[in-house]
Amino acid sequence: MDKLTIKYNELTAEEFILLWKSVWGNPPTLEQTRLALQHTLFRVSVYHREEIVAMARMLGDMGMNYYIKDVVVRPDWQKKGVGTLLINELLAFIRENGLEGTDIFVELCAMPDKIPFYEKLGFGANEAQRLKQTCRL
Repeated sequence: MDKLTIKYNELTAEEFILLWKSVWGNPPTLEQTRLALQHTLFRVSVYHREEIVAMARMLGDMGMNYYIKDVVVRPDWQKKGVGTLLINELLAFIRENGLEGTDIFVELCAMPDKIPFYEKLGFGANEAQRLKQTCRL
């Protein structure tokens, strides 16, 4: 595999949408995506040559809680270590920016078929249930 390039906080809305469509189909709007990225705490993107192949972003309060969101690896790059690379980069950000001697809670939501991947990286389920509501504007 050729060398991959990792970039921090440079992911564009257009790249986000491109990756989203490659895995999940119908993406959010460009304006909605730009707003979301503007308010994202940290984002990491992976490129092969000049082409985006993966992304992840993190929301959080920089004190106690972080939430990993939108971990996307293009289907032709899955099962090649890119997802692990993304998660490790996000966790490194927390370790570099968190308060020493404190506990930091890192959460994410995963589809059932992705749970074993996250468990291998040290994540585990708790008793909480994910609840959601869609607000149509």
